[in-house]
Amino acid sequence: MDNFYFSPAEITERYVETGCKKAGLPIYKLLLLGILAGAFIAFASEGSNMAIHTITSIGIAKTLAGALFTTGLMMVIITGAELFTGNTLIVVSCLEGSSKWSGLLKNWLFVYIGNFIGSMIVVIFILLSGQFNFSSGMLGGYTIKTAVYKVSLSFIGAFFMGVLGNWLVCMAVWMASAARDITGKLLAIFFPIWLFVTSGFEHSIANMYYVPAGILAKSNQAWVDAALSMGVAARDVNALNWGSFFLKNLVPVTLGNIIGGTIFVGTMYWLSYLYKGRKA
Repeated sequence: MDNFYFSPAEITERYVETGCKKAGLPIYKLLLLGILAGAFIAFASEGSNMAIHTITSIGIAKTLAGALFTTGLMMVIITGAELFTGNTLIVVSCLEGSSKWSGLLKNWLFVYIGNFIGSMIVVIFILLSGQFNFSSGMLGGYTIKTAVYKVSLSFIGAFFMGVLGNWLVCMAVWMASAARDITGKLLAIFFPIWLFVTSGFEHSIANMYYVPAGILAKSNQAWVDAALSMGVAARDVNALNWGSFFLKNLVPVTLGNIIGGTIFVGTMYWLSYLYKGRKA
């Protein structure tokens, strides 16, 4: 069976080289590839919202959304785009001494900026396209409702939702690196991401679409009225702004994503396979 996929130890060894390459990329490539990844995740986010905005069952809605959302990471992995959350795994290369911590931080910073730019491009294009008018404006209302929910999480709740979310996202990335062909990579990505979204966990880059889309959708009273008809309180709509986005969602979710990827995937596998092997 080893001819068909890389073993766990081989995955860890290969990620030392992968992390080294990512940490050494020039800034312009990090930004460009980061913009692409942000856009891909934003496409997955808006498509998921479109599919479920009229479904009343939360369980069924999240199950369907999760299946569709997998497409975002598939596009990132297969095309070689740079995603901040997946790049928390560069920690493996740093722990092994093959990459500098400054290279990891450079990658994270410029990929994060690129991801945000890519997400905002899709947000603006979706807004201008009139997509939020679907179902007599109910999609716009649902977009606002989703954003309101995300900025209403407590700091601790958002943080741990972020830890859990990127633990699964990085497992999808890690498992995809075991496959030797595209079919195997797609299957490895599908199930952990499906589980992550169905569970309702938080992803900082996906939220770069979900929350800004809701903030900008507030400019249309018809969409605000649709959100109110869905049970969203007016005071919560008023509290949805760029400040609440950054302070109440993006910061804690990003911190949680970093812990989920670096500690529970990257460091755990480095300790299990490279650290022990080196000591032996």
